[in-house]
Amino acid sequence: MPRSDEAEWWFNAVYEAVQEIPAGKVTSYGHIALLLGQPKRPRQVGICLKHLPSEPSQHFNSGNVPWQRVINSKGMISHREPGSAERQAEVLRTEGVEVETDSMGEFYVNFRRYGWFPDILPSEEGLDSDDDVEG
Repeated sequence: MPRSDEAEWWFNAVYEAVQEIPAGKVTSYGHIALLLGQPKRPRQVGICLKHLPSEPSQHFNSGNVPWQRVINSKGMISHREPGSAERQAEVLRTEGVEVETDSMGEFYVNFRRYGWFPDILPSEEGLDSDDDVEG
């Protein structure tokens, strides 16, 4: 089923925002939603990443959107399907992110060390038309 224009905009906005997360850093689904002006939509960020195409023929795909850099607000890698958390942890480790495993087999990243939580997206810096201009 085709997406509505609003849904298509949202998916693209999420993918573009995730592309700005630097290698070796992680952020939360909620922070991406906040950066996009929709702080109550972290689950929808997760849905977008769950449906990220793997085919390189798509404009946004798992090869150019670093999905692995988005984790839950507790610093835990969420399980989506068997083996998905392990796969995400391994990709993060290849980027130099330390991923700890607790006694229950859950994977965690230390936000104090690896967190990326800017107030605005780097691509939006300097775009605020309300800034005072000194002359």
